[in-house]
Amino acid sequence: MKKYILFFVLLIGCLSHAQDEEKEKAKALEASTNLTWDANKSLSESKFVDAEVDYRKAIAKSDENVAAPFNLGNAYYNKETYSEAFGRFKEAGETATDKNSKHKAYHNMGNVFMKRKEYEKAVEAYKEALRNNPTDEETRYNLALAKEMLKKQQDEQKNDDNKDDKENKDKDKKEDENKDKNEGDDGEKKDNKDEDEKDKGDKGDEEKEDNKEGDGDQKEKEEKKPEDDKKGEQKQPRPNQLSKQQIQNLLEAMQNEEKKVQQKIDAKKVKGVKVKNEKDW
Repeated sequence: MKKYILFFVLLIGCLSHAQDEEKEKAKALEASTNLTWDANKSLSESKFVDAEVDYRKAIAKSDENVAAPFNLGNAYYNKETYSEAFGRFKEAGETATDKNSKHKAYHNMGNVFMKRKEYEKAVEAYKEALRNNPTDEETRYNLALAKEMLKKQQDEQKNDDNKDDKENKDKDKKEDENKDKNEGDDGEKKDNKDEDEKDKGDKGDEEKEDNKEGDGDQKEKEEKKPEDDKKGEQKQPRPNQLSKQQIQNLLEAMQNEEKKVQQKIDAKKVKGVKVKNEKDW
């Protein structure tokens, strides 16, 4: 009997505690809703900073208030702060328990993706919105537009890739042509260098041969030089020595004198010898 009494006491206590929690949640939700209304009023009066503060307070008060993050997301979206807007729309979509609230949150997430030109993500967001509300024509139209923009983006990307591939191929082709040209120039330079070295070698051999011949001529001149010098010495009269012509003149003079003397001697002999007359009968 005591056990049953204890059980009922505990059950009553749990129910009371749960009721207290529900009351607290309801109270917090009410306060959050009031802050949301205040933020909406400030936003309508173009008091963005005041509205942002009240929306944040409302979100902190209750996680069941879907309107607070959703409306704050709209405020950021209108300010073109798309990253902040997306975060708040995502928060609203995760917080929402009814399909209508989820539909609105994912629809607006799709709008953010469209602004950021992330069309593939926009398509998925609009599809999720339509799963929660298939009858919304605006979401359906946005989905069709997102698909069209995605196709166009993919085509442009494909064209850009093809263009890049073509440019890369042209670049590679040009590099190969320049490489072949440089190799050809290097080969020609090498051939010219070989020819120059060959010509230089031939010229060197010719110079060596000329030098050799020149050395031979020089040697021959040197060998002939003593003889030439000897001849020069023969031709060059020494001091107190008669030249060849002078000697020749002296010899001829002596011969003439001897001839004259001999003629005189012969004349004397003829005069002194008796002449015998003989007749040839």
